[in-house]
Formats: sequence, C-alpha cells, structure tokens
Amino acid sequence: MRLGVGIDFGTTNSAAAVYDGERVILVELEDGQAIMPSATYIDRQLKSLTGQAAIDRYIEDNSGRTVEMIPEVVAETSAFVEHGDSENPAPVETATQKIYGAPLVDSGLQGRLFRGTKRLLGDSRVRRLMVFDHPFRLVALITPILLRIRQALEVHVKPCSEAHLGHPVTFEGRETFRNQTALTRLCEAYKYAGIRTQHLYPEPIAAAMSYLTANPQFAGDTVLTLDFGGGTLDFCVLRRPPGETRASAFEVVTTYGIALGGDHIDQRLFRELLFPLLGKGERWRRRGMDREIETEFPFEDYEDRLLNWAVTYTLNQNRYTAPVQERLAQGGPGAEKFRRLNELIQRNLSYQVFQEIKDFKARLSDQPEAVLDLPELDVEIRLTRAGFEALIADLLGQVGDALDATLARAGLAFDAVDVVLRTGGSSLIPAVRDLLDERFPGRVVDHDPFTSVAAGLAIADFHRLEYSAGDDAP
Repeated sequence: MRLGVGIDFGTTNSAAAVYDGERVILVELEDGQAIMPSATYIDRQLKSLTGQAAIDRYIEDNSGRTVEMIPEVVAETSAFVEHGDSENPAPVETATQKIYGAPLVDSGLQGRLFRGTKRLLGDSRVRRLMVFDHPFRLVALITPILLRIRQALEVHVKPCSEAHLGHPVTFEGRETFRNQTALTRLCEAYKYAGIRTQHLYPEPIAAAMSYLTANPQFAGDTVLTLDFGGGTLDFCVLRRPPGETRASAFEVVTTYGIALGGDHIDQRLFRELLFPLLGKGERWRRRGMDREIETEFPFEDYEDRLLNWAVTYTLNQNRYTAPVQERLAQGGPGAEKFRRLNELIQRNLSYQVFQEIKDFKARLSDQPEAVLDLPELDVEIRLTRAGFEALIADLLGQVGDALDATLARAGLAFDAVDVVLRTGGSSLIPAVRDLLDERFPGRVVDHDPFTSVAAGLAIADFHRLEYSAGDDAP
C-alpha cells in the first residue's frame, strides 16, 4: 500500500506523519506524543541524546551548578636549559611551558544542548560549533534528530528513504542566498539520516493542503495561510482552478515570509521584563586616577549573552563577574538586582528562565493576566495581556505589514479571501488572532497549530505535489 510521508523539522518542535489516501496518521516521536522538541545534547564522550531526554539531561547536569571558567591550553613551548658551565658541565634539561588562552573552558560542563539550530542554517558564516574541542558542523548537530524521526516513521513505512520535507518560505539571516545555503545543509542532514529521495515543500502550503484535505466540503476558491512558528512567519495564497473540486488541485498564487518568530518575542520579554531587575540602568562607583567616579553600570556588555541562553555560561569569566560582584558589594537599593544577575550567571539558569518565559507567554494566550514566577531569582512579575501586547506592538506591526505584502504580491483585496488558516505555535497569541479577525471577519480558522504542516507534507507526498519558486525571500 502506498503511503505519503511528511517530516516537519521545526525551530522549536518537530513532527512527522503518513497518509494512505484516506487518513493521516501522526507518528509517535516522544513517549506516545506526536510532537518532539528539536533538541540535541552531546556529552563529553560525544554521545548524543535527542528530544525531551536531551533537555532533561541538560537541566539535570546544570541546575544549581556553579560554572567555573578555566584557561584553555592552546600551545606548549619547549626550551633547552643548561645549569653548568664550561668547567663544570651538567646535564641539559628541557623546560616545557604551557601557553593559556582566554578562560573560556567550563570545567564542570557535562554536555552541550543545541536547540533552535534551524535558525542558523541560512548563515554561511556559521560553519562549525565547538563541542569539547571537537568541531561539529551544523549538519551533524541536527542529523540525530532527523535520524530519530526516520526510525519512528519506519514503524509505518519500511524502509523509509523518501519523504516530503518542510521548510520555511524564508530562512533567518541577512545573506542574499540564505535560502539556498539553508536548504543545501538541510538536504545533506536528511541524506545522512537516511532520507535520500527528498521533496522540498514550503511549510505554509503544506498546512493549507492538510486543511483542504480534511475539509472536502470547503466551497471557497481562495485560501490564505499564516504559519507563525518559533523562528519564522510564513504566508501562502492558494486558488482553486475553475471547474476543479480536488483539494490537491489548488494552485499556489504566492508565498511570502519574514524572519520573525516566537523566539524573538521571548527575547523581547526577557529584555523588557527582566533586564531592569538584573541591573540595567543602575549606577556604580569606580576608583579613577585621582578620584572616585560614578557612571552607569555597563549592562550592554552582558545583554547579547543573556538573550542567547546557549552562550550565557561564558559570562562566568572574571571580566564579567568581577564588575557584578564589585557593584554588589557597594550595596544600596540596586544591590538586589546584581545579586540576581550574579545568580543567573554562576548557576547557569538562562535556559530555565527562557522556558518559563515561553510558559508565561502561553498562559497569557489563555488568561487576561499571568505571573512570571522565577523563584531561583526571587522574581515574580504580574503582567496583563494588554501589557504584553504593548511590549510587542512593533512586532505585531511587522505581522500586519507582512500580511499586507502577501496580499499585494497576490494582487488580492481582503474581501477576496474565502478562508484564512492560522497555524504555528505563535499564532495562538490573541493579538495575532485579533489582527486577522479585523481584516477577515468571520473567515479565520484555527488549524492544528503544531501538526498541520507534518500532515500536509504527508498528503503532498502521497499526491506527488511539487513546488519550486526559487528564492522566496522578500
């Protein structure tokens, strides 16, 4: 029996599905669940874990651990040393001296966690990441995830060597050829994972295909999809040809995408809500040449590393910790903020903080008010949904602008769209729903935010649907 296979490797989570022409089956990837975190953990023996097990091991190995940065030996020099003279010769000894680099080695680090690696695929400058002195290509970091997905698929399809593979309309990055770079890398990783016959397919089109297949009674002619995930925001417009009734016969009018996703919103919340509680804007005193001077604490030196949890541990170097501890010793009303910053750095709590921010954001989608509770830092922040929307107003503006650009590319007015599909985890934000409802009243449908793409890819694979539009980047 012929089966279509679809794999949705996402920035945050991944899913896979098979389709037999009548029914979509979501593949169990994680303890009976169809959704698996897109995470890889590599330990000091270079053994890897994937999915939730990778995250659990990282948290277990790092919770409450004080990070200790030590200098790394980058070279050794040798020299001959003579202790005697011409009248009293002595054996010649060899003196070896180690040359140390910057203190960037975390001596207690048991393993590295990689999540959101998909965001780096379009950046040609990021070629290898160091894992315990071993250079790992990006392809090697995501291959274990794809291999696990293929193995799960083989419960239904064996051997599983062919599939429709989802990808965003526009990968993150600023390079002109970022889509080409990312797709080349993604295809290589799938090949190493055993998927050798590959059919690349844009994710928003796949989401639309799963809706049309599940709703054969849909009588409209024009479909707009908004796919708002962890790393990207993608759109597509599909139109039914005259006289056609088959879901698979819909034609793609246009696609559009920008590098905006839930991860960007999480960073905005961290910056706006937590930075002021970690010392941003506070002043400190330092001894100058002939007098004590007072300036604003150089919090900007910490910001990028705090917003990127994968490298936050590198703040535990003397050049960063000494100013924090010096300011902490000065006391005053701001001292508590620097105690929090010190705890965050030394205990390597950044990943847990970001996970709580994600959960906090989800609660704000269901409730008019929520609390960001971080007991490790003695922080409790109450925020209303209206306050949340005010913090991300400019990002919501980008969503609206991208939506308008999509319709302009399609040559359509708002009232020419028959149905709007809302999918992807970030599409659950009420302000996104409101934005769509305002433009398309009564025509917005929530469509399987986490599995619609995988299902649509399997359907597209069954019908052998192809799409190629070159570089869709705006």
